[in-house]
Amino acid sequence: MATAGADTHPAPWRTVAGRVVAGAALLAAVALLPWLSGTDPALTVLRARSADQDPTPAQLAAVREQLGLDQGPFTHLAHWLGGLPRGDAGSSWVSGEPVLPQVTTAFAVSVTLMLGAFVVTVAVAALVCGRTLYLGSRRRLRRARAGTGAAVLAALPKFLLASLLATVCGVWLGWFPSSGWEGPSSMVLPALALGVPSGAMIGGLLDQSLPGAFREPWARTWYAFGFSSDAIARNALRRALAGVLPQLLPTVVALVGGAVAVEKIFNIPGLGRLALDAAIAQDLPPLQTATLALVLLGVVAGLLIQALRRALLGPALRDGALTAPPPAALTRRRSTRWIAGFCAVALLALVVAGLLRDPLRVDTAARLLSPSAAHPLGTDSLGRDLLARLGHGALRTAGVALAVTAVGVLVGLLLGSVARASAGLVEVTSTLPAVLAGLLTTAVTGPSVWGAALAVCLVGWTPYAAQAAALIEEERASGHMLASLSFGAGPLYLLRHHYLPAVLPAVLRNALLRLPTTVLVLASLGFLGLGEQPPTPEWGRLLSENQPYFELAPWTVLGPACALVLLSVLAVSGTASGRGRA
Repeated sequence: MATAGADTHPAPWRTVAGRVVAGAALLAAVALLPWLSGTDPALTVLRARSADQDPTPAQLAAVREQLGLDQGPFTHLAHWLGGLPRGDAGSSWVSGEPVLPQVTTAFAVSVTLMLGAFVVTVAVAALVCGRTLYLGSRRRLRRARAGTGAAVLAALPKFLLASLLATVCGVWLGWFPSSGWEGPSSMVLPALALGVPSGAMIGGLLDQSLPGAFREPWARTWYAFGFSSDAIARNALRRALAGVLPQLLPTVVALVGGAVAVEKIFNIPGLGRLALDAAIAQDLPPLQTATLALVLLGVVAGLLIQALRRALLGPALRDGALTAPPPAALTRRRSTRWIAGFCAVALLALVVAGLLRDPLRVDTAARLLSPSAAHPLGTDSLGRDLLARLGHGALRTAGVALAVTAVGVLVGLLLGSVARASAGLVEVTSTLPAVLAGLLTTAVTGPSVWGAALAVCLVGWTPYAAQAAALIEEERASGHMLASLSFGAGPLYLLRHHYLPAVLPAVLRNALLRLPTTVLVLASLGFLGLGEQPPTPEWGRLLSENQPYFELAPWTVLGPACALVLLSVLAVSGTASGRGRA
């Protein structure tokens, strides 16, 4: 009989086929973008070339003939693919310049920025989980942490953090450049803006996994034989890191194409900006080449992460000799419940107070007023009361974000359970910018909040699928799983007693940490005209609309940012206190 560990290695041909099919489907969807949008591609390109030009039918016909638009998208895609082996990715429809040098330069910039963000991510993750690692290695870990610190940092909007760093550290103090890409110093501030929330995400997941690793049989044996605390800490970190490592792909590697807002704030010529500008102008050659670069990056990064993860787990993964981490029998601090209660009361007070006010009343004489008795959170650039807009947008913000998160978790669990078929799809989709997915879905559905939600669902399931696949693989390689199989356990028994207990708690914790990110991605789509349309109040939209006024009137973004942090802390600490003991 085959061991449980024999199932842990996906068939190579299936994963290769999955990568090829997923990459081909994405490139085909991108090729269809101008035709799906219902807008004449020739008109869009001509306006991108000359914004003030009023095109005539003859000019449009000339552009169609020049670009070969009458031949259809698949002919153009085949011609573009045929030129790639010769190093020819075509020329930009807008500028007429060769595409490959543009994409290569932008790709190098974005990868460099990603590496800088990765360094910050590692440093922040170490700070978040350092206490648990230190106490656990010395057998002094008695109480579980609520994770509120990680939740606060993970909830920080990247574009808001970027604006703050650019203003304070770049403009006021002059420590680092606030704009442009001229050298290593230009990378510091954007790397911090991208790496701090990502590091909190990774560190929070590690902090959750480490207590279970310290309670595995090997740890008790090492304690008894007098191994040093440093050795125990290294091995526990190695064991916990194996389950968290797949999150690097959708969290850090995806920054290459997904850091559009930060690239715009710091004026960085990265791949995200290039892809977004090309998509808006329907300039297919650079858009397709940038998409191909992201696909290749996702596949290569996925292979490297998978190899590193297998090296961390060692022969035990192959031989079915892993031990499943037992549940951490740690008591919860009473302060966790107090934190959850405080966040709930504060959010409820903000919402109720806001619902009693008019969110759409415009008063141009009261523009950008600071907080006062009349306007407790101040007013925005149109003189609208921010407390009113915050309160009226609460239900829509939380409802849509929770619905998108629930769909993402469900899809992630389903696809993560069939890792052989979905490995390539996860790698390809992880690096797809949500903005590009929004452009594709909006071309079909039109701009709406549910179109934006669909776009986020298309890319938002990847962290949960990667995590579920990793945890299921470890569960299949555990000794007690082999024992259940030898006793004739069926699929339903394995699902109920092995897979769900091993996967569901960790995935739900991950989803709660990512809840603010979902709100902000929905907001970024709305800000680009792809999602929720003004003047509808919504927390993410409040942040996006008021971000340009951050330096002049910081209160315009502090209110919705604090509400977002309170929501994140409430979600994380509420579930923690519910699982714990007083």
